[in-house]
Amino acid sequence: MATTAKIEVRDKNPVAALQTFLAQVLEDEYVAGVLAPRHLNDNGALMPTLVTDPAMLDRVDPLAPAFPFNAAKTLVKLTNGEMVNKVAAVLKPCEIRAFVELVKLNQGNMDNALLIGVDCLGSFGNTEYLNYVKDADPIASSQEFARAALAGEESPGGTPIAKACMACEHPSAVQADLSIGLVGLDIDDHLVVSAHTARGEGLLSRLGLPDVAEAPSRAKAMAELVKKRTAFRDKMFEETNEATASVEKLARYLSGCVNCYNCRVACPVCYCKECVFVTDVFDHKPWQYLDWAGNKGMLKMPTDTVFYHLTRLAHMSTACVGCGQCSNACPNDIPVMELFRTVAARTQAAFGYEAGKSTDDAPPLSVFQEKEFSEVTGGVD
Repeated sequence: MATTAKIEVRDKNPVAALQTFLAQVLEDEYVAGVLAPRHLNDNGALMPTLVTDPAMLDRVDPLAPAFPFNAAKTLVKLTNGEMVNKVAAVLKPCEIRAFVELVKLNQGNMDNALLIGVDCLGSFGNTEYLNYVKDADPIASSQEFARAALAGEESPGGTPIAKACMACEHPSAVQADLSIGLVGLDIDDHLVVSAHTARGEGLLSRLGLPDVAEAPSRAKAMAELVKKRTAFRDKMFEETNEATASVEKLARYLSGCVNCYNCRVACPVCYCKECVFVTDVFDHKPWQYLDWAGNKGMLKMPTDTVFYHLTRLAHMSTACVGCGQCSNACPNDIPVMELFRTVAARTQAAFGYEAGKSTDDAPPLSVFQEKEFSEVTGGVD
C-alpha cells in the first residue's frame, strides 16, 4: 500500500508548504492536535509542541536540522489513555522507530497516534545548531540547510551533522502512517506525501491532494544516501570495536563518565519508572571505597561508571534505534552512541531483530523460540 500525493510549494518556501499541509491535517475531524517541532523564539530554539490552533503552526519547522531530544516519550504521554481523536505527530524516522518500540513495551498506544514522518537529512548537535542559525531567521536557515544537504554537501554551513545521523541507514519513515519525501526532489517546487497504512491512506484521501507518481530520481537518490550512511556506519562499528576490545580499553573509552545519567534520561527507549542507579544500591560505605582503593593504591571517582554503561547495554541494546541522544546529552562528549549502536547491531542481529521496524515483531527475550541459539541450548537446528 502506497498512495502518493503532491504538496505544492509556493514562493520557494517548503516550510510554508508543510505548515499549510499540517493545517489541513489539523482540520480533519479525526485529529485532535498536531505534535510538531516549533521554534519558540527567534534564536532558533526548537521543541516538540502540541498545536491545536492552526494559527500557531506559523513557526512549526519539520525541516529544522535540530534534535533537542527524542519526542517518542512525549508522544507516549499524549497517547497512553482513552482518547476520542488522534494526535498527529510529525517525527523524525528514529523517533517513530523509538515510539514503535515503546508501543511494543506497552508504554504508548498506536491507536491514538497518527504518525507523520519526514525524510531526515540529518541534524546538528544542540550547540552546533544554535551556532549554525546564529542571528538568521531559523526557518530560512532550515531551508538553506535542506537545499545544501540535498545537493550533497557534507557539512552544510561548514558544520558536520551529528555522527548518529551520518551513520543512520533509515532516512525515510516507512513505519509512519504518512511519510513526506524530500530526497531526490526539488523542494522549492514540490514535496510528496505517501500513505503506508489504511488510516494514512484514509487521511490522504480526505485531504484531496493531487496524486503524483514517485519520480525515479527519488528512489535513486535514496539508495545513494543509504549506501553512503551504511558505509560510514560500518566504519564506525569497526573503529568502536577496536577501541573497546578489552575491559581496559572499555574503561579508557568511558573514563570521562561522571555518572550524570544524562544518557539514561535522554534515551527514548529507557522507560523504567525506577532505575536501579538512582536507588541506594550504589551508595557505598566510606570503608568500602577505602578498601577498594587499597587494593590498587587508587580508586577512580565516581565509581561504577563502567558497570553503569554495561547495565544500560544489557537492558537497551535490543531496543536501541540509534537516535544518538545519549551522545547529544553527554556533557563530556563521550562517544556513547557509537558504543551503543555497535553493541546493539550485534545483539539485534543475533536475534534476527530490528528495533522499531514493525509492531508485529516481538521484542527479543519476550518470546521463546525452540530453535533459537541451538549452539548454546543444545537443541535441534
